[in-house]
Amino acid sequence: MPQQFVVPQFIDVEDKIFGPVTVRQFLILVVAAGIVFIMYRLLDFIGFAISLALVGGAALVLAFVKINGQPFHYFLLNITQTRRNPRLRIWHKEYSAQELEFSRKLGTEDQMEEKVVAKRARPEHIRDLSLLVNTGGYYRPEE
Repeated sequence: MPQQFVVPQFIDVEDKIFGPVTVRQFLILVVAAGIVFIMYRLLDFIGFAISLALVGGAALVLAFVKINGQPFHYFLLNITQTRRNPRLRIWHKEYSAQELEFSRKLGTEDQMEEKVVAKRARPEHIRDLSLLVNTGGYYRPEE
């Protein structure tokens, strides 16, 4: 009898510490609280309030916001990778008025359109191709 293995079902679900808070979210909030505490000790009240708003807001966004089902830090990572190495390259050529005028004059005088004549397929050729496909390449019409 072959040995059976248990396959994990929910591998993309993060472990919860308490309630809906995961380990990652808890660590982000603890680090942010530490930074805010240091700012409380070093700055006056206005500086502390500004740092609390910035650091606390960034921590809450990093911990709880999801975009397209992914945590926010994955979204930021994807943005930086796309900015650094874009995969879609689009060329936006802008023409000057002189180039457009030259192109317009050139196009109206002697631009001829070539007509492409489609060749008609012979029934023998279609039959040979069909046999070649159906036999998996064993049939050779040249032989």
